[in-house]
Amino acid sequence: MKITSAKFVKGVVGDDAVLAGSLPVVAFIGRSNVGKSSIINSLVNQKALARSSSTPGRTREINVYLVNNSLYLADLPGYGFTRVSQVAQNDLRDLIYWYLLDSEYKQKKVVLIIDAVVGPSEDDLAMLYSLSKAKKSVVIVVNKIDKLKRSQLKEQLEHIQSLVGDYKIIPYSAQEKIGVAALAKEILT
Repeated sequence: MKITSAKFVKGVVGDDAVLAGSLPVVAFIGRSNVGKSSIINSLVNQKALARSSSTPGRTREINVYLVNNSLYLADLPGYGFTRVSQVAQNDLRDLIYWYLLDSEYKQKKVVLIIDAVVGPSEDDLAMLYSLSKAKKSVVIVVNKIDKLKRSQLKEQLEHIQSLVGDYKIIPYSAQEKIGVAALAKEILT
């Protein structure tokens, strides 16, 4: 399975026909600055499809991308530390939880992204718990593995697996394109 086309469709902040359509949706979620946009760009082999920023909290809506004319990727805002007001942080959290847990919209899969260096934060584990409770199909991407030495990586992956249980983990580096094929296979099949 390979991704041959991808384009930005729209940003949404509430009910929208694109989310309720007949095409399956794969949602990408993680804390701010974990690399969601970089992962999407590496996955679809485009440098600037999803905008990435060094400023936490830049994504303020659900950005929807059409992939292979057969699947939507939904890039959700990051949670955790952001450089926005508390009110704006609460609005972002409400949007995330509404879309993933409270709305009628279904996701084929939810890709939870965890920073390889930091490991799962309390927010990551709380999100995983909520997704599990809602019976979502979750795959965990451990991003930025290129920032760790090989011996550190093995230990960190084992530590992360011990915290997340039986969920599938895909080690990933958007920069070095490690894990791209595994993630593509996971979301396309």
